[in-house]
Amino acid sequence: MSKGLVVMLSVVFLFVAGLSVVQAQFTRPPLSAIGEKINAAMASDIRSDKETKRDANRKPRQTLEFFGLKEDMRVIELVPGGGWYTKILAPVLADKGELFIAVGTTRLEGKLKEHDSLSKVKALPIDAEFVPAGDIQGLFTIGEFALGIDDIDMVLTFRNLHNFVPEARANIDRAVFEALKPGGVYGVVDHTRRHNEPQTKENWRRMDPVTTIKEIQAAGFELVDSSALHYRADDELRYEVGRKTVTGNTDRFTLLFRKPE
Repeated sequence: MSKGLVVMLSVVFLFVAGLSVVQAQFTRPPLSAIGEKINAAMASDIRSDKETKRDANRKPRQTLEFFGLKEDMRVIELVPGGGWYTKILAPVLADKGELFIAVGTTRLEGKLKEHDSLSKVKALPIDAEFVPAGDIQGLFTIGEFALGIDDIDMVLTFRNLHNFVPEARANIDRAVFEALKPGGVYGVVDHTRRHNEPQTKENWRRMDPVTTIKEIQAAGFELVDSSALHYRADDELRYEVGRKTVTGNTDRFTLLFRKPE
């Protein structure tokens, strides 16, 4: 074989090998079955344009996959607000699982019958009320309560624990612990506050993740994992999360706990 042919074949080989590397780098692995169901729910027409525009920031598929969501689970969403996550969770769980909402559900309950994919969602009545706490509007206490159910696989709450004083959070965590079956999991996302920083009117909608871990462990949970999905390097952790310079770009901690078996 001539040297020219050898050189040419070597070049071809290197080109093909390089192409394979490039293809490997840009070929995404196939979605898991639950990932496909979450994506389908995210594309549902029950979600508004305003809601879908927040997907890139909130990363619902990655977040729910991290928490270990499965389509046959019995799940409680705490403080669902207007239903941003409810509209994703409900279709995923509609056929084989169950979705319950609890604590602060008034705003959402009237909307559950508006769409077939939300019609199976059940609101759990709780014997407790939000009571304003101190001089910060939006900060509440809540007395001891039970969720009235004890065989749940997963409880989720997204950016809500900061709305409650420590005593109220303790009552919520205890209620969650009692509602979960042994081995059940508790997924928490909230805005990050600098560790050990005292609460002020500027940072009250942020939570110290170390404090959050200690509080939830005090209810009997074990910490399973944390994720950097919602880490934001340019959030200085200084300002109110609703400020124009911060909103939509807050650093958030993502924690997964388990009730011991």
